[in-house]
Amino acid sequence: MKQKNKSSNVTVGLDLGDRRHRFCVVDDAGGVKEEGSVLNDRVALGELTRRYRGGWMVLEAGCHSPWISRYLEEQGCRVLVANPRKLRAIYHNERKSDRRDAQMLARIGRLDPALLSPVRHGTEEAQADLLRIKLRDSLVRARVALINSVRFTLKSLGYTVGNPASERFHKVVGEGLPETLCQMIAPSVQALAELSARIKELEREINTLARTKYPQTARLEQIPGVGPITALYFVLKIEDPTRFAKVRDVGAYAGLCPRRDQSGESDPQLRISKRGDAYLRRLLVSAAHYILGPFGPQSALRAYGLMLAADGTARAKKRATVAVARKLAVLLLSLWKSQRPYQPFPQPA
Repeated sequence: MKQKNKSSNVTVGLDLGDRRHRFCVVDDAGGVKEEGSVLNDRVALGELTRRYRGGWMVLEAGCHSPWISRYLEEQGCRVLVANPRKLRAIYHNERKSDRRDAQMLARIGRLDPALLSPVRHGTEEAQADLLRIKLRDSLVRARVALINSVRFTLKSLGYTVGNPASERFHKVVGEGLPETLCQMIAPSVQALAELSARIKELEREINTLARTKYPQTARLEQIPGVGPITALYFVLKIEDPTRFAKVRDVGAYAGLCPRRDQSGESDPQLRISKRGDAYLRRLLVSAAHYILGPFGPQSALRAYGLMLAADGTARAKKRATVAVARKLAVLLLSLWKSQRPYQPFPQPA
């Protein structure tokens, strides 16, 4: 008679670290079966999975969780990636330690995985393509910081620089400056020129990637204010347009829906949750600014936002921008799922 594989009935909590991971194995009855630590490499993790093949592996989302979760699944384990923002029992523990964290992950995962609010990591291919966009964003931020540094230096010496586009700043910053100052800022200007060249090169690669590998982005780019970077990042983060039961759920996924703290008769209106991917939220808000700005073409989405910002206060404008960004996310997912062309003023069904 074939014996039942007891290793499939265990839950392993993994507290991930840069060098070592702490683990705790809890059996089906809730007893601690084994505790220890393993090195942060595939060989050590492979030895752990061979002992508990088919069991549940519970870990927090973090820097190492994407590749570790994929590797554990390849080794035949069932994986739960917990949302760190939902684990107050861990990060508010008065006696917090890596050992206790691993044990808490295992126990919560054994009792009710839904309490962990599991997150879903994308494929390795999608992660590599996403990193290309994030690398461009890092270079853009570095360029802005360097431009501000040069501006402050010149302003402290009594020279004011105009306000050209960032990609042209290194070409015009030396106009009208003494030779000594030009020599002083020359290293920064050279660095700005190099950064701008690398950013432009990455943008060309991203545009080519969107056209050749992800043709569905062309449908999303029909919306004014949505460029190749926004469309491609949205597609890569969502991956599967059918993952949401309702298209409206994508607004909460992007952290653009209000938080709620209802108790009894009290149900105050709170700010948005800001959960999920911060860069995706920034791209959507940037597109919303264009839609509501002076160059945004007329559309139902623009009319909705302008109606919310009608009183002209800063708070109303901010709320209108967030509301348009949330509706834009819903619109992007709707176009992707329905495969229909964009209509600025859609007709009622």
